[in-house]
Amino acid sequence: MAMRGRRLPAFAATHTARQRLLPALGQHTKLARRWQSTVGTGKTGHIEAKADELILFVDNLFPLKLSSLLLWRPWKAQNDVPELLKKFDKTSLGVFDPVSLVKRAIPDSLSVNITEVIPRTKEGGAYVKFTHPGDTSASEIQAKLSQALEQNPIKPWFSPFRGISTGLVLGRPWLEDLYRLPKSRLRVEFVPAKDSEQPDELSQEALYSVFRRYGWIADIISQPPDSKVLPKFAYVDFVLVKDAIMARNCLHGFVLQEEGSKAATKLRLSYEQRVKPHNIWKWISSHPRIVIPILAAFLATFTVIVFDPIREFFVKHHVQRSLEFTNSKLYKWLKRQTSDILSLGKKHGSDAGLNALFNHRKDLIDSIKSSLLESVDTFVVIQGPRGSGGKELVMDQVLEGRKDVLVLDCKPVMEARGEAGTIRKLAFQVGYRPVFSWANNLSSLVDLAIQSTTGVKAGFSENLEAQVVKILQTTASALKEVSLAGRKKDDQDANLSDDAYLEAHPERRAVVVIDNFLHKSEEKGIIYDKVSDWAAALVQSNVAHVIFLTTDTSYSKPLSRALPDRVFHQVTLGDLSPQVAKQFVVSQLEANARSDEKAKEDEKGGDGSPLKTDSQGRQDLQELDECIEALGGRLTDLQILARRLKVGQSPKKAVSDIIEQSASEILRMFLLTGNKTAGEGVDKERKWSVEQAWYLIKEIAKNDSLRYNEVLLANTFASSTTSSATNPEAALEALANAELITVKSHHGRPATIRAGKPVYQAAFAKLLEDKVVKSRMDLALLTELSKIEAKNIGTAEQELTVLAGLPNAPAQASDRVNYLLGKLQASQRKIEGFDKEMGALKKVLAEEA
Repeated sequence: MAMRGRRLPAFAATHTARQRLLPALGQHTKLARRWQSTVGTGKTGHIEAKADELILFVDNLFPLKLSSLLLWRPWKAQNDVPELLKKFDKTSLGVFDPVSLVKRAIPDSLSVNITEVIPRTKEGGAYVKFTHPGDTSASEIQAKLSQALEQNPIKPWFSPFRGISTGLVLGRPWLEDLYRLPKSRLRVEFVPAKDSEQPDELSQEALYSVFRRYGWIADIISQPPDSKVLPKFAYVDFVLVKDAIMARNCLHGFVLQEEGSKAATKLRLSYEQRVKPHNIWKWISSHPRIVIPILAAFLATFTVIVFDPIREFFVKHHVQRSLEFTNSKLYKWLKRQTSDILSLGKKHGSDAGLNALFNHRKDLIDSIKSSLLESVDTFVVIQGPRGSGGKELVMDQVLEGRKDVLVLDCKPVMEARGEAGTIRKLAFQVGYRPVFSWANNLSSLVDLAIQSTTGVKAGFSENLEAQVVKILQTTASALKEVSLAGRKKDDQDANLSDDAYLEAHPERRAVVVIDNFLHKSEEKGIIYDKVSDWAAALVQSNVAHVIFLTTDTSYSKPLSRALPDRVFHQVTLGDLSPQVAKQFVVSQLEANARSDEKAKEDEKGGDGSPLKTDSQGRQDLQELDECIEALGGRLTDLQILARRLKVGQSPKKAVSDIIEQSASEILRMFLLTGNKTAGEGVDKERKWSVEQAWYLIKEIAKNDSLRYNEVLLANTFASSTTSSATNPEAALEALANAELITVKSHHGRPATIRAGKPVYQAAFAKLLEDKVVKSRMDLALLTELSKIEAKNIGTAEQELTVLAGLPNAPAQASDRVNYLLGKLQASQRKIEGFDKEMGALKKVLAEEA
């Protein structure tokens, strides 16, 4: 058992005291050199003891953690610490000298002669070699040392609660100077005591009886039976590191023979780093079906807690425009100071032209403004062809001066490539940031890997629908905060709830403008469904007013699904009348002329004469009435005309160029394309054919409008030979979406078909004037009609063959045979007529360049 001694008064370890101590330790021994020994006698690493010598290990002489402070010089730690303590010894701190502790641990009643002291700094102790009289056994000496330390414990300065202890060395100590720090676990290897013998593996009972005397044992782990590791070993885990140190220094090299075994076994001890059991990680890795969904929920919760408030902040300030430089006081001040010099304001020509338009549409503007002041839970839908000025009407007139406006343009969202691009564009439209669109692709790969290995879907990745809903929900929360931002505690209705307050104050609600609604709706219809549902939730919860801007006449289908029990506030924008169109063009020219004249007047110094407008100085503007009648009242076309007139073109020349450009555009997009949609790099079959487009162009050029049902019954639509254009109504709808035609409704049903834009009427006539284009398209149309008639002939012939096979030629079938023969004959005559026309057309194509 480890022994403890009594505490003695400290003595001054001066040079004189050392000289007095040397005889007690053995005058023939050079203590200083012995004290610094690190590898044992003869540098073999072992301590050799004579027959009359015993070895005692004394622990707690040095701070156990002191060697860790000298990691940068681990190979010198054995000498550094004694030298450090010797420096203390040279001052008044002689009590720190480990030699004095060794002296005090051995009572004077024991007649022993210390021959050598060997420090073990990294283990915090030292080996003490001594001789003893022959009449005193080793067990008696150990018992007296144990009794003395129990009666008078000795506690060093660095360990006020635990005294030093001693243990008799039973084995052959190995004084290695390797960098191996003490641990609480000992690896006990069973090696043969003699080379010719096979060692026996000790049982846990035997190991416990040998090691328990040195301290509390936490566990004994035997080598697995199926292990092939040699030599055999076992682990002994002590509760305290100091107990493992004492056991390792006392029992290394100890030879014992268990009862019943044939050969003796030598114990070889070494420190082993205990591998901490990762029970939590083991449970996590063995239960992926439980852990992975929990982890996904944790990540989702973390995202909601951390990122959602940040995203709501950015959406809120995007709606309020509070972070934009153009809304800052500095920008407004600079604009006021330099607007006359740098012309930072709007262009007067554009303002004048739009003012003329807005004056014409004042009733529509007032109607929309009034709807924004009413608590009506419905949408405002503004529908009109592209270029009718719907966005300018809403943004520049209806919402002029209004702060809290969110514009969601669906066009860039629908034209984005891939799901990541769609999410990024949608987030940009509403100010949703930060957005990690790339992370979803990575999450999909991780999700796929986990599903392939564990068989359970982790749920880390989100599909497009879930991400769109998440962005729109965050935007809705931010819009509600924006609508409630002006609410004060001292208001008369401060006691109302948020929902009741917004219902009572519709003028405080934010406005959401959804532009280009149903643009390319056939590609990503799920986005429009989610946007419609989100808009319906906004108006039903009184969070915001919603205005839809669309060119598609079928907008009622998705909106009615989202808001089925409401009547929409519908505004239809058409083309301008000739009188308003002329006023629009003239107002732009006059404003531009005033600006130019004023600039010239400022350069010359000014003579006070009245300004001369462009409309007053140009005689060719008398042609404007005739030209506008040919051009039509589409706002975009009128703006192009005004720009051409500003650069000096005559009205006739400008209109002629616009018509010719439109004809070229129609030719390129609808007539000279293959079976794929023009302007797209992907192979995508269209729902109409070239022959159908040319039929409409040809007939509308002759007649301003066509009856809808009459077109459906035409052979080119009813019996088209193009596989993707067999549905006549789908073909007309596709051509209307492509803006080649416009379908007018009557009592909710399609009634008439006109040109897509007013200028297209003149462009259609322009195409008919081109003999080559007309002959080529007519040839294609006649070829298709011939195929249709040939198909009818083939069908009649097949039925006639079946009737001819009937036995005895029944008289009841004669009427059917005559009908089929007449139909066959009529189709044949049509084919003959088509062939004659085709021959003439081929002749034109061969002669014309």
